[in-house]
Amino acid sequence: MKRHAGWTLAAPATLAVFVLLVLPVAATILTTFREAAGPFAPYAAFFGSGFRRTVLWRTIEISLATTAISLVIGFLTAYVVAKAPGRLKSLLIIAAVFPLLTGVVVRSFAWLIILGKNGILNNFLVGIGAVAEPLSMLYTEGAVIVAMVYLFVPLMILTLVGVLENIPEDVVQASASLGATPAATFRQVILPLAVPGLIVGAVLVFTGSFTAYATPQLLGGERQMVMGTLMYQRAMVSFDWVGASTIAAIMVVITIATVLFMSRIARRLNPMAT
Repeated sequence: MKRHAGWTLAAPATLAVFVLLVLPVAATILTTFREAAGPFAPYAAFFGSGFRRTVLWRTIEISLATTAISLVIGFLTAYVVAKAPGRLKSLLIIAAVFPLLTGVVVRSFAWLIILGKNGILNNFLVGIGAVAEPLSMLYTEGAVIVAMVYLFVPLMILTLVGVLENIPEDVVQASASLGATPAATFRQVILPLAVPGLIVGAVLVFTGSFTAYATPQLLGGERQMVMGTLMYQRAMVSFDWVGASTIAAIMVVITIATVLFMSRIARRLNPMAT
């Protein structure tokens, strides 16, 4: 009886995930294989379009840039938080989590005010004489990346704080006592032990930014269209449900492939997990 207790407790959640997530996604993907022109015709049409290939590559490029920047900022911030004393650590964690208490649309809309031609940043640059006239920062790939980093860095910080807190202090002290410099200790001790957290954070940020819709739509618009906005356009503007399902299927495949690839890297870098 005890052997099956875990399965019994997990059954309701498993059933809910299967009914509400797996079945709808599977049904969406299956619709792309029922075309009269052939089961792979929608995918051939997608990859045969230069515009759609550009959108796919732009989405991957933005997601990779967001992940790389979030890794650097998130790791450095999480390291400071993990080494802070008790009360200060609590305040820093609250500060990191605070942006998550507001919606994605609100946080993205704030960047419209910051980066607009009459926004805070342009007014500051013009005021100090750095530029003669306001810069066009909105509806660029850079604007989307900046906003996405702002959205996902808190997730990276929360993921890494727990990992860095669990690194034994005596290991760091032993490294220093053996003559390692602080830089060598960081590179050879702290960073390798933090790799599992880095991989989990990278997966969360990449998949989140790859499937994002609201932020690219607000800050990128039609000029910087990504897969999420393209899928919305095909479904809600052109009413091309097969085309939208094809885009969704490609996004699902890339997301799953990313998770599996990063999981394999995690197992190789952390043999104790196997």
